[in-house]
Amino acid sequence: MTLRRMKSYTGGQGYVYQYYFVGKRRALDVSTQAASDEYIFDVTSDRKTTYAVSILLPDDAVREWSTAHGRSLTDAEQYGAVKMRLFQAFDEIEDMMGEGRSLRVNSRQLKDLLASLGVQ
Repeated sequence: MTLRRMKSYTGGQGYVYQYYFVGKRRALDVSTQAASDEYIFDVTSDRKTTYAVSILLPDDAVREWSTAHGRSLTDAEQYGAVKMRLFQAFDEIEDMMGEGRSLRVNSRQLKDLLASLGVQ
């Protein structure tokens, strides 16, 4: 039995979300056919209904950042960017269950998200 640590985040829309990280797996972004890592979080805003939110981090975006900065991103840095993308969605999307279940991190977003974390 896996014990997961539930975390909370108050979004910009006024909802208090609870979430935990489920896992990471290789995936193909069906909209762009890009090889990606898929990070999966279970999320609830009412403590009754829990739903999965997938965030795709394309290999191309990671490779572009790495080329520009002369080093590879660590797993922790990649996870940090993905988690910041989740928080961004909590702040911006009013209906997460209806509209925020599948998110992506493009090259520009990756750069901005990492910069907000102080990753150079």
